[in-house]
Amino acid sequence: MVGGNGYTICSGSSDKTIRIWDIETTKQLNIFKGHTDYVNSVKYGSNELLNTILSGSSDHSVRLWDIRSGQQIQMFNEHTSLVHAVEYSPFLIKNNDEVIGGNSNVICSGSWDNTIRFWDIRSNEKEL
Repeated sequence: MVGGNGYTICSGSSDKTIRIWDIETTKQLNIFKGHTDYVNSVKYGSNELLNTILSGSSDHSVRLWDIRSGQQIQMFNEHTSLVHAVEYSPFLIKNNDEVIGGNSNVICSGSWDNTIRFWDIRSNEKEL
């Protein structure tokens, strides 16, 4: 999968890595390692999460990465099968009558385990 922000593209690969490439020079700018199986989906962040990448993998995990440091910020691993799609959720999510989405605080993932899961990136409890 490939995502872009106008100046760079981000790719996820069967070699278990995520790479950022400069569009003009075609040179690799950064590599992110941590997944233990194919990376099936990548997505650039926006707004408050502008310097992040979200990834989903056949290792059943969803991971949030810091572009500047190249380090993993968080891992969400409640799926029981490969993660096919990830997205920064634009929706308002209510949890116990508290609105916690709408400002890029919520991400979602779709898996071959037949679930779509929502995650609060500000919380240690994570799954919504």
